[in-house]
Amino acid sequence: QALEGLRRGDLVHGVAVDPEFAQGRRFVYVFSASNLATTPRTNRVVRVKVSEDWSAVTDRVDIVQDIAFKEASRLGGPGAHSGGRLRFGPDGYLWITTGDNHTPTLPQDPKRLGGKVLRVDRDGMAATDNKAPAGFDARIYTYGHRNPQGLAFRPAGQPGAGQAFTAEHGPNHTDEVTPLVAGGNAGWDPQARPDLDCVEGYCGYAGTPRTMPMTDTQRFPKAMAPAWTNQGKSQGAGPAEFLSGAQWKAWNGKLVVGLVRDQRLEVLTLGDAGMVTGAVSADVPRARWRSLVQGPDGALWASTDSGSVLRIEPR
Repeated sequence: QALEGLRRGDLVHGVAVDPEFAQGRRFVYVFSASNLATTPRTNRVVRVKVSEDWSAVTDRVDIVQDIAFKEASRLGGPGAHSGGRLRFGPDGYLWITTGDNHTPTLPQDPKRLGGKVLRVDRDGMAATDNKAPAGFDARIYTYGHRNPQGLAFRPAGQPGAGQAFTAEHGPNHTDEVTPLVAGGNAGWDPQARPDLDCVEGYCGYAGTPRTMPMTDTQRFPKAMAPAWTNQGKSQGAGPAEFLSGAQWKAWNGKLVVGLVRDQRLEVLTLGDAGMVTGAVSADVPRARWRSLVQGPDGALWASTDSGSVLRIEPR
């Protein structure tokens, strides 16, 4: 019901609840692949207010209106590769992931908001310390992403507490989890290159880890280093969440990543510097994981493509 204020035909991706919802800021933030009649059409982040009786929403404000939208029907259809994960960080800012739209120039474009991680306040204004490079849109925190669908923050009490990590699936190789650095480049640049069989100018699926790397350190020597690369496989790395609390015992502080295509939950151990030092698959039912959130009860809540909502806790 909290989505009734959106226009008919909008496609909802990520949802985030205001951190002060219980204190009276009854706002919900939604990433919407919108059918609004703008030229060109855009993805957007919408803020709505939930009524006291939970029956309706009001006060719609589109706080970010200009995220790149994919119109073309090729390579997954309109709206594909939009990213769309929303999370409030421990810093109080709203973080937004966006995808490359299967558009070769978008991830490295300094002005267009596709293939990026954005960091804004509750009104959509840029955080003051994003450190976007000169000439970039100030809302950009990191750029050069493919299609990040996982976003999580290292919990309090851990080394590097509060640092953001993205999870994104590779094209035909190399899913990645990456610790983010303000102003950093994730190194994805799917533009035409020699000897690649590209589709309508998009070469993202045409290469190998050598000819079309997820993190291209040849072109971008200072690109952010991934913490985990899934042994070079592309299995649909999507949602991500850190486990936090004594109830998780030896898994306290570990990062869980949902593999959509491989239908597994991978539990990653991070070292002090944020690099992955170990990985194990959780003993849970197979599913196409779409969202992972640790709830106030300390359990891990998950949604799947089948429409199920699961509650997961340690044995």
